[in-house]
Amino acid sequence: MPETHIIAAIAWAIVLGGAGGALTTIGLWYRNLKKPRWQPPDWLFGPAWTVILGLAAWAAVLGWEGAADADGRRTILILYGVNFVCHLLWSPLFFTMRRPDWALFEVVFLWGSVLALCIGLTPYSLLASWLIVPYLAWVSFAAILNLMIVRLNGPFGAKFGKG
Repeated sequence: MPETHIIAAIAWAIVLGGAGGALTTIGLWYRNLKKPRWQPPDWLFGPAWTVILGLAAWAAVLGWEGAADADGRRTILILYGVNFVCHLLWSPLFFTMRRPDWALFEVVFLWGSVLALCIGLTPYSLLASWLIVPYLAWVSFAAILNLMIVRLNGPFGAKFGKG
């Protein structure tokens, strides 16, 4: 039977992936936004997030197993907890509230939380740190895409907040 930390890492990835999917509505509002030509097709986001969150869950397991004491494990829990909250906030801001401008502000915190994972896991497992790099690259790309959508469509608020 898997140990608790393995189950927790898998649950972290499944909840984030599931919530992200559930909170992402590709409807008429989104389809009508102007987007840069280089935006990947919508179908790519689900598989990309599945791989990225799977790698991050593996990194959590490696980091946990590499932590020599309770302080190290507490650090890993805090890093993943902060990232969980930051990750979970982006989709409702962008898709539910229809505020890509607010999501752009929030993605800075998400990016910072991923960078903190990348750096913070290093003392416990170098491989774990490297497993976070695709997450950091994807969030960096998503932040630039978010910025371009804001630039192409802003201002947001009353104009885009209804319907």
